[in-house]
Amino acid sequence: MTTTHIDNVTLTTQANVYFDGKCVSHSFTLADGTKKSVGVVLASSLSFGTGAAEIMECVGGGCEYKLAGSEDWIKQSVGDTFSVPGNSKFDIRVDQAYHYICHYA
Repeated sequence: MTTTHIDNVTLTTQANVYFDGKCVSHSFTLADGTKKSVGVVLASSLSFGTGAAEIMECVGGGCEYKLAGSEDWIKQSVGDTFSVPGNSKFDIRVDQAYHYICHYA
């Protein structure tokens, strides 16, 4: 099931802008202290590094991703998730726009 809204959050109003504006996100914290971010990746091919483990949830558009150490590109569309280990990397290819929620594990 795709997340459509999130209640009771504290939002950081300053955007996180990466790769010359090709990825823009906002961080927020739930009432229980859980941290997440929501954003969009515009048409591009990018490589991201992780600190903490992440679960990427597609809430609009789609992408292809490849985890560090893999040669396989995997397609993701609305409602799909993929997990990235902490202190790792992943590559992402986007044709139009990929809207996501990043759930930090």
